[in-house]
Amino acid sequence: MMLPISTLAHYPSLAGRSVFVTGGGSGIGESLVRRFCQQGARVAFVDIAEAPSRALVAGLAAEGLPAPLFIPCDLRDIEALRAAIADAARAHGPITVLCNNAGNDDRHQTEDVSVAYWDDRMAVNFRHQFFAAQAVAPMMAEAGGGSIINLGSITWMVGDPDCPAYVAAKAGIYGLTRALAREFGPRRIRVNCLVPGWVMTERQKSLWLTPEGEQQIEMRQCLPDRLESDDIASMALFLAADDSRMCTSQQFIVDGGWV
Repeated sequence: MMLPISTLAHYPSLAGRSVFVTGGGSGIGESLVRRFCQQGARVAFVDIAEAPSRALVAGLAAEGLPAPLFIPCDLRDIEALRAAIADAARAHGPITVLCNNAGNDDRHQTEDVSVAYWDDRMAVNFRHQFFAAQAVAPMMAEAGGGSIINLGSITWMVGDPDCPAYVAAKAGIYGLTRALAREFGPRRIRVNCLVPGWVMTERQKSLWLTPEGEQQIEMRQCLPDRLESDDIASMALFLAADDSRMCTSQQFIVDGGWV
């Protein structure tokens, strides 16, 4: 559900800010890109899926919003990620907001996990977050500060049994957030972990949302409404804006009260 823009908060500090989003072509990432563009930010994003990403750019431009810069990138290739970050900074100025959003929650059982699969899950869900933060930290420091928003998941808190590698990666993201917040804090770089619950993206609805899943949502969430990508983006905007200038090293859970 797209929330009416007229009812949502506007953050003047985000106007003109250079924002970089990973996995911005669909799902939560698409909402992040759209909502930052609506705030007047200069947005660049990477994604491995080119067709939906280019359609998003065209659609936003057709709406009269500042068109984001799309850079095709497989985040398992760290050198390509570094190059994309450098290209975005050249186009929009030093990146002062990083949304480490990209991830993939493919299901798997422990007995089926090979070393190669484990390493790939870490590369897809965890490793790139560190190296993206490493790449933007110097430019954030030179700009006088910035905000790094790492996307976690409630899966490690509830102990989901059907994706142990994904759960391990998401747990690691919180530890990484705490360490980087302490290290980067003296340079006024804030690092927080945004933790979504079960968000009703098209991928989730097509692959995992069954009648049993609907019953689980009814049982576990405090709130009856379904969690949408825009709900996650709303928290990301707050964490990126100056309004949250003293918020760092924290988890911000947006899950309808699941945990």
